Formats: sequence, C-alpha cells, structure tokens
Amino acid sequence: MHSSLVIIPTPIRILAALLWLAPLTLRAASDHAAPPEVKGASVVVIDATTGDVLYQRNPNEKRPVASTQKLLTSLIVAEQGNLEKEVVIEPIDEATEPTTLQLKPGTSYPRGTLLTALLVKSANDVARTLGRDVAGSIEEFADIMNRRAADLGATSSHFVNPNGLPAEDQYSTAADMAKIARAAHSNETLRPIMAIKYLPFRYADGHVYMIRNTNQTMRENWYCTGMKTGYTEKAKHCLVSSGEHDGREVIAVILGSTKERIFTDSARILRWALALPEEKKPASKTSSSKPSKTTSKTSSKSSSESSSKSSSGSSQSRTSS
Repeated sequence: MHSSLVIIPTPIRILAALLWLAPLTLRAASDHAAPPEVKGASVVVIDATTGDVLYQRNPNEKRPVASTQKLLTSLIVAEQGNLEKEVVIEPIDEATEPTTLQLKPGTSYPRGTLLTALLVKSANDVARTLGRDVAGSIEEFADIMNRRAADLGATSSHFVNPNGLPAEDQYSTAADMAKIARAAHSNETLRPIMAIKYLPFRYADGHVYMIRNTNQTMRENWYCTGMKTGYTEKAKHCLVSSGEHDGREVIAVILGSTKERIFTDSARILRWALALPEEKKPASKTSSSKPSKTTSKTSSKSSSESSSKSSSGSSQSRTSS
C-alpha cells in the first residue's frame, strides 16, 4: 500500500508561515509582557533607531500638542546652524505669555544659548525670538515648520507658531510627533541639550538664573534621556520622552494626559519598552539634590509643566511649557 502525498497549496502554506511567525514578530517588537496601562488620549511608543512602532493607541487623532511642538522648532534651529550668531531681542519677541525668560529688547544672546534655554525652560518668548530670527517672522517660520514636518512624514499636522500656544488650525498627532521626535533625538546638537537637568542661564546684565528642566521624568529616572513637555488647557498634559538601556533606544509620546499621571506613566512605559523591570518604590519623597535657590528674573506669569495655573492667574488655555 502506497502512502499518499498531500500537496498543500502555496497560498495556504504562506498563510500558515505568517501565522507561525506573528507571535515571534510581536515578541521581537516588545521582548516582554503587555505594556502598562497609561492615561492619555493618544499614545505611541517607537524604537528610536528603526522607527518601528512598539505600542500605539489613537495614534492618528488630531489634537493640540502644546509645547511638545518645540521639538520641531528646535530641530529647525539646530539644522540651520550658526549657533554662535548673536540674536538681538526685539519688542515683538515679548508678545507672549505666560512662561517666559523676560528677555529685554535690545539685549543679545548667542543663538545656541537661546536654543538651550528653549528646551530646558520651554520659554515662549525664546521660541518667538528664534522663529523670528530664523525666518524673519512667526508666519514664515510656521511655513518652514510645516514643510519640515512633511519631509519627516508628519503629514497629519499643521503648525501656526513656534511655541505651541493655542492657535486656530494648529494640531498634530501622536504618530506625527513620534516622527518629529525621532529626528530631534538623532540630532547631535539637540541630544545633549535635552538631557540637561539644571541650567545656569546668564542674562545680558550678568545676572544668573538657575533653570530647572520641565521634564520631571528625565530628572528623576536614570534611563530617561530627555525630550519635551507640553501643557495647555485644551491639549492637557503632554510629554515626549526618550529612554536608553543596554544599547536600545526608545521614544514615548503621551498626549492629553493629567498632571498626576503624565510623568509617572511616561517613566513606566519607557521601562516597558526598554525591557526593564517595573520599579516598585515607597511613597515618593522630595529630592534633596536640588541646587540652591537663585533669585528668579522670570515674569510672575511664568508657569512650569507641573502648574495648573500661572501665578498671576492667567488663563490656563494660554499656558504652554
């Protein structure tokens, strides 16, 4: 009796192979268990080296992203270069609120110094200054932002200003912000700046103001390498964060979260993406490694990412940091 040979059609064999490989592909992307639950309207986590998506939720929802769009502003400034150029502050640069460095018109600073302050402090007047300096006007700089975003594949975004303050017809998505963040992350000028925790900013009159980075996730977690915070009343709390461990680099974008969750959630999802065990800590305590107090020269309207209102009672909808 002869055994019969069963010939499986090629399409079925291909389907079977794909089904067999699917779990392996998923494991290759995450290398561990399901991601932790994080709060936010939109979330995207990518491999910073390859661009592969490791996790996403509502990645293409168009929404305001607040000051996280300063990543695009800083990328354009860094790519143009000439960072030693002295930039003279003009009165129009101060037409903004509430987070500012209160730079006086007529004074000047190197472009690189302003770029550093932009990413560490998230000062809206600095963003306007750089945009005007690079393009001649805020409107022209917005055109450059939109062209550069399109070049990066961020085609579901539209930017109107360099600082992320509320504006009609200004929006992006978590997927687009991940693409922009990946470009900023790979920029050799920006990477070390985004890792600065405290910056002694020297004003033109010689006064030094110690600036604390608005990114609490970066300040408090050794594996977080930086990126950018953002907040307005409409955008809610946003954070683009990057992490690195054992040769692996990842980027997490969380949009539309809360003050209570944004930094801890970003830390947790970075740990997951880096295959680090979730850290179990006792009740949080205030860090004792802060620099000594320095008299602030910022406006009473200044607001950091952790503030729900500016100190002068300005509308939350104007806050962007």
